[in-house]
Amino acid sequence: MSIEDNTDKNKITHHLSQMGWTSFFQAQLEPFANDGVIPARVAGVSKNSFRTSDGNREWLATLAGRLKHNADSRYPVTGDWVLMTDAVIYRVLVRKNALSRGASGTHNKQEAQPQKEQVIAANLDTVFIVCGLDRDFNLRRIERYLTLVYNCGLTPVILLTKADLHQDPEPFVGEVEAVAFGVPIHLVSASDDTGLNALAPYLSPGRTTTMVGSSGAGKSTLVNRLYGSPIQLTGSISSHVGKGKHTTTSRDLIMMPQGGMVIDNPGIREIAFWEVDKGIEAAFPEIEKLSQRCRFTNCSHTHEPGCRVLGAVDDGDISGDRLENYRKMKRELAYLADRQHKSADRVEKERWKEVALKIKAVNKRKKNM
Repeated sequence: MSIEDNTDKNKITHHLSQMGWTSFFQAQLEPFANDGVIPARVAGVSKNSFRTSDGNREWLATLAGRLKHNADSRYPVTGDWVLMTDAVIYRVLVRKNALSRGASGTHNKQEAQPQKEQVIAANLDTVFIVCGLDRDFNLRRIERYLTLVYNCGLTPVILLTKADLHQDPEPFVGEVEAVAFGVPIHLVSASDDTGLNALAPYLSPGRTTTMVGSSGAGKSTLVNRLYGSPIQLTGSISSHVGKGKHTTTSRDLIMMPQGGMVIDNPGIREIAFWEVDKGIEAAFPEIEKLSQRCRFTNCSHTHEPGCRVLGAVDDGDISGDRLENYRKMKRELAYLADRQHKSADRVEKERWKEVALKIKAVNKRKKNM
């Protein structure tokens, strides 16, 4: 390899690392190194095309036909790493992680649980849970977001926006600290640079953060502040509901001047779960710890004698609303886990049924020969 070729390779590697490329993805590239493919990251998704970047340039790409028609293939989402030939996405690399939820439309009805997964963003280092200190402020919703993020194995950070609306916003931090144990909480303001310096570690080169929150919580305004100039559309405050209007309609990976990346997201109306892991244990650690000391191992924390959780509510150590939110999400996740287990069994039964039919067809042909 010539000095010039080696220099070019180092430049490419540098640009990719700035986009979050690591040895995890490099190992997946090695088997295809001689196939003429190039790695790139999905920076945006539209109906029929994908905006991709290698850290040095951007271009529009389309999806290879076999990925469109193969049900087992991953459909690229913002944040994915892909291998490309020319302007065609040839392969979607295995994700380091992903933030996903149940597809919207269930209106939080248990009997109408989501039927499919919606991946919001992939390959993340941090998830900013954005909550405005206006009518958007809701501790129960924050608990739900935390459970969603923990279920996906991701790291949450809570941003309380619109701090300028209050002379003393610190009490809000105390309220959130009481339900978000050990989670970093930052007060930020859209009218000035209050709190922005504290976000610098999350935006260092190669790191990717996504934002989730309600419409009008101030996500796009915050992106503009962090970027240093308007890059995302923002809406004015609605006099009817007293909060910002929803303006973001797509998920875009934005390269920030600080070197990191931010994926802005449309506002989420329904925080429906899809992943079932230990999210609720992480979001409600004090309830989980107390439940181990209940008299009954299957205590529902509703009426049982010797329930330590109900005792903590009576003593004022846990709010009744927090316990009710815990019980509600516990039921949802149990229902979801049960349904997904049944779905897996059903898929296995259908597979063996198909095998049996093929064997039967082969035996029938042999018999007629």
